[in-house]
Amino acid sequence: MDLTAIPGVGEKTAASLAELEDPEGAIESGDVARVARAPDVSQGRAARIVRAAIRERHDDEGRFLATPRAREVYREVLNLLEERTVTDYAAARLETLYPSTSESRIGEVRELSERAMERDPDDGVLAALADVEPLERPGDVRVRDRCLATTDGETYARARDAVPELSVEVVEDSRDLAELARGYATVVALDDSFAGVDVEGDVRVEPDALEDPVSVVPERPLAFFAHNRERLLAAISVHRAADLDPPCDLDALKAALDRLDEEGTPTGDGELKRLQTAVDDLDAAVSEAESVANDKLREAIEQRDVTIEGADLLSLVERGAGVDEVLSRELADEYEDAVEAARDHVIEGLDLRDVTDVARRAFPEEPTFPVEREESVVSRLREELTAARDRRAERLKAELAEDLASMRGPAEELVEAALELDVELAIARFAADFEATLPDFDGSGVTIEGGRSPLLDVTFEEVEPVEYDVGGVRLLSGVNSGGKTSTLDLLALVVILAHMGLPVPAEQVRLQRFDALHYHAKTQGTLDAGAFESTLRSFGKLVTDAASEGETLVLVDELESITEPGASAKIMAGILEALAERNQTAVFVSHLAREIKETADREIGVDGIQALGLENGELQVDRTPRTDTLARSTPELIVEKLADDDDRGDGEGDFYGRLLEKFE
Repeated sequence: MDLTAIPGVGEKTAASLAELEDPEGAIESGDVARVARAPDVSQGRAARIVRAAIRERHDDEGRFLATPRAREVYREVLNLLEERTVTDYAAARLETLYPSTSESRIGEVRELSERAMERDPDDGVLAALADVEPLERPGDVRVRDRCLATTDGETYARARDAVPELSVEVVEDSRDLAELARGYATVVALDDSFAGVDVEGDVRVEPDALEDPVSVVPERPLAFFAHNRERLLAAISVHRAADLDPPCDLDALKAALDRLDEEGTPTGDGELKRLQTAVDDLDAAVSEAESVANDKLREAIEQRDVTIEGADLLSLVERGAGVDEVLSRELADEYEDAVEAARDHVIEGLDLRDVTDVARRAFPEEPTFPVEREESVVSRLREELTAARDRRAERLKAELAEDLASMRGPAEELVEAALELDVELAIARFAADFEATLPDFDGSGVTIEGGRSPLLDVTFEEVEPVEYDVGGVRLLSGVNSGGKTSTLDLLALVVILAHMGLPVPAEQVRLQRFDALHYHAKTQGTLDAGAFESTLRSFGKLVTDAASEGETLVLVDELESITEPGASAKIMAGILEALAERNQTAVFVSHLAREIKETADREIGVDGIQALGLENGELQVDRTPRTDTLARSTPELIVEKLADDDDRGDGEGDFYGRLLEKFE
């Protein structure tokens, strides 16, 4: 796939995407999480790239939403869906859904919807999803206690590319190798010519190391799993809570993750912990041991009378002897006991095992007071403990890395499946919350049975169900606040959702597949000449392009407000006639339905949202449009109520009766 062939993807973005392991597969599968792992590609940007690729694959030009109001309703639809997601990923993934003119694309999403509507959005699953996030690349891993060595320039270049985590050094002979071994805990020689060379230090000859980088830098897979540890544990919880079929052994993965801390260091190994504690506590233990020895020796001196003959004292003074010689002569046994106590304190306190001989040399055999450590010996002890710790850690890393390396692919699938589950559950919750069903594309126009719009400013339970069958061009009449605009919104909502492949909020919907939706919202106030001309031009283009665009659904809300009522009626009649001649589907909401019908040169159907009357000053309305019925206006209802009032007896009844006749 030529990544730059995707609309909106330039050379720079294509280069970022190319760094993914399989960018084409990620884009074609709609995997926003994987696409977003490309450098400098955010989740929102990834969603746009995936959406553009989907359109390209289905040869979909993306012209379905032809007007600002149509796009507003689409955005409101997405908001309803995204409000029902738990993860940011699912919200971004839903952005890849759009109303399509492609039958294959609609079918793809319908399959997703069918799966989703079988899901149970259990509270436990939703809670588990809260901690799931897309996997991330860890930061650059640098290992400073290990290096690669080679005598060959070409091998050097290959090693730099294959194992960027380690330093790569060029050597000429075993002497250079020995020099490296003094500066690194481990040296891996890549040339088989070094086989059998005896060099002090941890030097390994592994000519095939570049074929299996994990063997020399286990930190690579460990860093990935350590960085994403909490995400993976959360995904495991989701799979268990939702009873999903996992791509790997969940118990084995969790056990491996439990052996790894956030820094990528193996945990749970008693020997490594012992060595680490010994390194960390060495200085403190030696200082305490000095105190133990000195306290013991001081107590011995205080409790014993030391008697020295005059001749002996004179001899000692003449030789310039100090307290050390006195200790050696008079308190040798006590000094030996004190030093032995110090040695035991270090060995037992740090639980030393293989380096006890070095630890014992940390305190001198020759008597001295106060007793002090042999600093060079303590440094040697520290080096040996550190080396033992590092060897143990490296071996554990290698073992754990070997276990985890094969799990990386399944681990990625595990998280992706959990995130995709959130997408499905959002659709399932949408369908459940709004009692939605999948529509049937086997009708002509749009037929809605038991439709309820979730876009109204009342709770969904309070929304009255609407039945409406739209075919050809129709005028929709009705009283103010009777639900005309809400009916248009419901039509737009249903058609958009259907063409997205999603369930619609109705008991049943049958419709045809449209190629474009033109929804013109109500204009606020009379337009000036320039704006009026621009509006007419847009409708002229709509009518002209309708046939070439294919099947178009046109929804218009009170176009009469753009100019004088008489002119508006004539204009709308002309637009409806032109759309009817082109066999398009349209619903125009208007208070001038009677005038438009009378002005038109062909039969225009009029439907009415019928007012039932006034009750305690409140208008009662049947929200379902009645076919071929001109709705009565609110003024007519009020005049009728006044005319029916028999209690006046003042002649006003005749006046209201004559007014009522004007509405007939």
